[in-house]
Amino acid sequence: MKRRNMLYGAAAAVAGLAGASVAWWKFQPHQLAPSAPADTGLLGAAGSASDAFWRLNFDTPDGKNLSMSSFRGKVLLVNFWATWCPPCVEELPLLDYFFQENKDKNLQVVGLAVDQPSAVRTWLQTKPLNFPVGMAGLAGTELSKSLGNLSGGLPFSVVFSAAGELIHRKMGKVLPEELAQWAALK
Repeated sequence: MKRRNMLYGAAAAVAGLAGASVAWWKFQPHQLAPSAPADTGLLGAAGSASDAFWRLNFDTPDGKNLSMSSFRGKVLLVNFWATWCPPCVEELPLLDYFFQENKDKNLQVVGLAVDQPSAVRTWLQTKPLNFPVGMAGLAGTELSKSLGNLSGGLPFSVVFSAAGELIHRKMGKVLPEELAQWAALK
C-alpha cells in the first residue's frame, strides 16, 4: 500500500511538472523563424497564405471596410491584438509611434483585433490609434495561425514586403530594434 501511494505521488509530480513546463513555454515570447511554414488554414487551399491574405476584408470599429489589398505596394506590419491581452495593449503605443514616424516612407501598420467589437470600440475611445484597425474577431486566431502563429497566442505580428511576400513573424511584444529593422525594408 505504501509503495502504491509513492508511485501515485511520483506520477502526479511528473504530470504536474510536465503541465507547468508546457504552460511556461506557451506563455514565453517566441521568435518564429521567417521560414516557418505558413499553413493556409482559413485562407483556403489555393495559393499561399500570403497571397490569400491580400484578398481579405475586415470591418473597422466604425463600420467601414478595411481591404488588405489597399496596402499592396507598401511594407505592411500586421499586429494581432486584443483588449484583454496586457502585452498587446502595452505595445500599441510603440506601434502607433512607429506608424506616425514611418507613414510617409511607404510603410503601413494595421491592427487586427482578435476581440469583441464592442470591447475594441470602447478601448479605442480612450486610447485612439492612428493606424487602421480591423475587427478580426475569434477568426483572427485561425488567420494568425495560417500566417505562422503556431501557438495562436497574442500579440503576434507579421511583416509583408512591398512585393506582398510574408517576410517576418514575431510572437510576443515587438521591440524597438525590430521595428527599426522593419522600417529599413523595401
